[in-house]
Amino acid sequence: MKKTILLIACFNLFISVGLAQNFRGLDKSPLDRVYLPDHFAHDIKFAPERNLPDFPILRIDYSRPQKKGRPVFDGMVKYNEIWRLGANEATEIKVYQDVKIDGKLLREGTYTMYALPTKKIWTIIFNRDIDQWGHYSYDDNNDVLRVEAHVLQNDRPIEEFTIQFEDSEQGVAVMYIAWDMNRVEIPISY
Repeated sequence: MKKTILLIACFNLFISVGLAQNFRGLDKSPLDRVYLPDHFAHDIKFAPERNLPDFPILRIDYSRPQKKGRPVFDGMVKYNEIWRLGANEATEIKVYQDVKIDGKLLREGTYTMYALPTKKIWTIIFNRDIDQWGHYSYDDNNDVLRVEAHVLQNDRPIEEFTIQFEDSEQGVAVMYIAWDMNRVEIPISY
């Protein structure tokens, strides 16, 4: 009986160690999520004085590649070529209610976001194809909205690709998309 228990224990230990070695490590470009209102999931309960809606307007899921000393724009991200706005899967935006992006209507729904960057202007593209890996299946026939944003310079380099919102007043916000020394700012109203 003791030999059987010992044998079972050794077998379980062998299987546990063997299986544990098959798990991959952390993703090099971790997935992140951002809400409008900014920090929606946290602030509504813990900062009611901010007078924000108690429901989400937008949610963006994206992967955050890192600079790691590499040239970003016209390096990893080529000018005049479609970019998935991050890494891994293409960035997705869930719009919970109709909004205006830079004054143009974007209807409630889920979309993939892409960018067509140049040195001075980025075209931000909202496309109805979702669940896309990268930009390899991008089809401009499925674009629902395009807006242009002028490239601004950051005071310091941004190591990790970043998307975030700033609430400026009730019903008005700014979406920031930034990496390295570049950022674009896109007004949103709801």
